Amino acid sequence: MQALEARLRWELEVLKYPHRPWVLRPEHLPPPPAAAYEVVIVGGGQSGLALCFALRREGIERILVLDAAPQGQAGPWTTFARMPTLRTPKHIAGPDCGVPSLTPRAWYEARYGAEAWEELRYIPRADWAAYLAWYEQVLALPVRHETRVGAITWDEGQRMFRLPYHDKSGGSAVYGRKVVLATGIDGSGAWQVPEFIRSALPKERYHHTNEAIDFSRLHGKTIAVLGAGASAFDNAIMACQQGATKVDLFFRRDDLVKINPYRWAEYVGFLKHHADLPADEDKWAFIHHMVLLGQLPPPATLRAAEACRQFTMHPGSHWNGLGLEGGRIKIASNRASYFCDHLIVGTGFVTDLQLRPELSELCSSIALWQDRFTPSLGTGGEDLLRHPYLSSGFSFCEKTPGKAPYLQNLFNYNFGSLLSNGYGGATITGMKYSLRRLVDEITRQFYLEAQGQHLQSLYDYKDEDRDVYQPRA
Repeated sequence: MQALEARLRWELEVLKYPHRPWVLRPEHLPPPPAAAYEVVIVGGGQSGLALCFALRREGIERILVLDAAPQGQAGPWTTFARMPTLRTPKHIAGPDCGVPSLTPRAWYEARYGAEAWEELRYIPRADWAAYLAWYEQVLALPVRHETRVGAITWDEGQRMFRLPYHDKSGGSAVYGRKVVLATGIDGSGAWQVPEFIRSALPKERYHHTNEAIDFSRLHGKTIAVLGAGASAFDNAIMACQQGATKVDLFFRRDDLVKINPYRWAEYVGFLKHHADLPADEDKWAFIHHMVLLGQLPPPATLRAAEACRQFTMHPGSHWNGLGLEGGRIKIASNRASYFCDHLIVGTGFVTDLQLRPELSELCSSIALWQDRFTPSLGTGGEDLLRHPYLSSGFSFCEKTPGKAPYLQNLFNYNFGSLLSNGYGGATITGMKYSLRRLVDEITRQFYLEAQGQHLQSLYDYKDEDRDVYQPRA
């Protein structure tokens, strides 16, 4: 690891040109507040860390990353992610920003050896968390942990966003000219437990898959899992391994999904240029079909579940009744009635900007896809239509033109960018290209906002280039 870090320092030195700070504050604005930054990133997981590094490489110095989790626990990797490995192929690139010694492969080989990498198929989840912790540390990124951001507002006088926050010391606020929401898979909404479950059962009788679950307390109990996605299977396997006597997994489809659109999407054309498609109908056609295909459990996950003697799948199960009977949970489906002691809900998340505390003061001004686009009748996709309608550079757009132009300075680099810009914010798969698109838009804005000052700087430039021009004695 010491050799890797020495090589990393050398590569960063080689690649740093041009390296002088260049971002200027427009001259007509008052002096900024003391706690003011050029970019504030909300979220210190893989996307927030990689963005911070990428912006620094472009000469942007005043950056702050705010994350609610303790150090080393950002993202799902040490909390509710329960799969043994990532689902993405091991040769992923993106967080490295083109620096070889910063790649997951370089880190893994330095830690375990080149032979171990060759034998590896998918990166273990715990190793991915350790890689991200190392990434933050070795690059000395400015992350403020255990800091939860509240409702963001726009300060017109300062031409900056104000971000209130709470941390161990209490509450305060910072300001940012540009703000990026790198808030993960549920960053444009919230994890969802269906209303019929919330109204039928007391909270202690069910958990969502994204919650902390003490599986040891499920030992000797019967468990029902609702959902057929990867996380539903992960939780079913965990319950089996922790000694549940019976685990039943229910889903509505007649069969499991067998096609993985993520594997189709792993090529330059889609990953790099979905945001460049010329019409909304084109973007909708791609993403809507991917969503219709659904989410599948990876083959290794399915095999692990089927290997558990306590595990049973119930395809084609439509629940039409749920409640408590004799102290147990009774599930009435279109096929039969079932009883269990505890329910695990794997129904994913809902897209709804109104559920995001960071956007509570701004969401009414933000354009959604349903404000700009009407799909053909009968196509469904209501959740997709609630996605924010973003520019190709990930910035929010105004719901009403001219009413909130400052939204171009607020960027949505999370899973809510799917329909507008493809696999970007919350996926490792698309980071290699989406990160570049976001960084380019931020630097473009900074340059154009102060173009007059940059031109005057050129007019005022009088330094002779003595390395080139040497007058005769």
